[in-house]
Amino acid sequence: MDIAIIGAGVTGLTAAYDLLRQGDHVTLYEARPYVGGVAAGFKDEAWDWSLERFYHHIFATDKEFLALVRDLGLAEEMNFPRPLTSLYHHGDIYPLDSPLAVLQFKPLPFVDRVRFGAVAAFVRYNPFWKPFERVTADAWLSHAMGQRAYETLWQPLLEGKFGPHYREVNMAWFWARLAKRTPRLGYFNGGFQRLWEHLADEIRALGGVLHLATPVRGIQADGHSLRLTLDSQDVPHERVLATCSPQALTRLAPQLPAEYTARLRQLKAMGAVVLILALRHPVSQRHYWINIPKREGFPFLAFVEHTNYMSPQHYGGDTLVYCGDYVDPGHRYFAMSAEALLAEFLPGIRRINPDFDPSWVRRMWKFSASYAQPVPPIHHSRAIPPLRTPLANLWMANMSQVYPWDRGTNYAVALGRQVAAAML
Repeated sequence: MDIAIIGAGVTGLTAAYDLLRQGDHVTLYEARPYVGGVAAGFKDEAWDWSLERFYHHIFATDKEFLALVRDLGLAEEMNFPRPLTSLYHHGDIYPLDSPLAVLQFKPLPFVDRVRFGAVAAFVRYNPFWKPFERVTADAWLSHAMGQRAYETLWQPLLEGKFGPHYREVNMAWFWARLAKRTPRLGYFNGGFQRLWEHLADEIRALGGVLHLATPVRGIQADGHSLRLTLDSQDVPHERVLATCSPQALTRLAPQLPAEYTARLRQLKAMGAVVLILALRHPVSQRHYWINIPKREGFPFLAFVEHTNYMSPQHYGGDTLVYCGDYVDPGHRYFAMSAEALLAEFLPGIRRINPDFDPSWVRRMWKFSASYAQPVPPIHHSRAIPPLRTPLANLWMANMSQVYPWDRGTNYAVALGRQVAAAML
């Protein structure tokens, strides 16, 4: 088959790799000048390793991702340290990445800590997720563990991830987070961008064609094929896989049925904005990831000190930190420059380390994505669009379809392999 794939993110690259190994002809079109999508990295001239545009790691249970790495002969390039994940609470930072750490979390009474641990264990080891999607996480968790423990430990996660939509999120999404996550976090030597570029090279070696900085402007049915509109020409392909967001697909393919596009437009998602700082001094001691409840009044959700996870020696001695937030796609952060965002975030960073000064900043970058975190309401499985669209020979694969799992590299790989098998 002659197959076009729109998007050279992780799903598109994985699907292309599998299709090419089955003997198909594959052409990828990527609007960005690089591969990797939202999992892509960049490299400062002072660094040996690249760094992801959005804070990134995998878990020891991410079997689909690790299988792809093995297929590429790169398994020895993965390493799994155990960095410190913590919670900011009323001016203090508490490690919170193990059952023992929860039991030692003194802001909660001991009975609440025990109840929290029991509920977490019940959810984590329960193999049946489907009943959980009948109720919201907010309602189930506050009832099961008590309002005090819920408001202190888990409500902040939901508020931070989903903003005004947090009361809509179903409990199956929360089950998936607990069921698969591990304290050991995996990273690819050299940065994940090195892996995506290696995968792109493998695709080219198998005969695939990869067009970077080549946005697709439209998809039209043309007899027994589909015609893609590019800036310079129109090109026909027998089959097309679109890995863009559901809303973007409705704009690209106006021939999709109105009822179908209406369903796609009802799928909600949060955007993401991060400010990355290359600093001359460390900010926190040992903490890799600090979750920050919205009610604490910070202008960001997470403070991620990457060089408390990977050694600063890979980055020319820089301390690298992310200040990140999930926000609605129309939020003012999207229009702000990196300098303006630093000014906005500065009071929050100083609450983590009062000694922090802008003179510590050697360089800064801002990255954003309007489609970053799907919002799964009650009975969300009924709203998941199938991989095959109603338009003949057009397929779709994006993070809205990995439910009940949370968006992430592992499930992007799994989805790419799933849609490649379905197209065959």
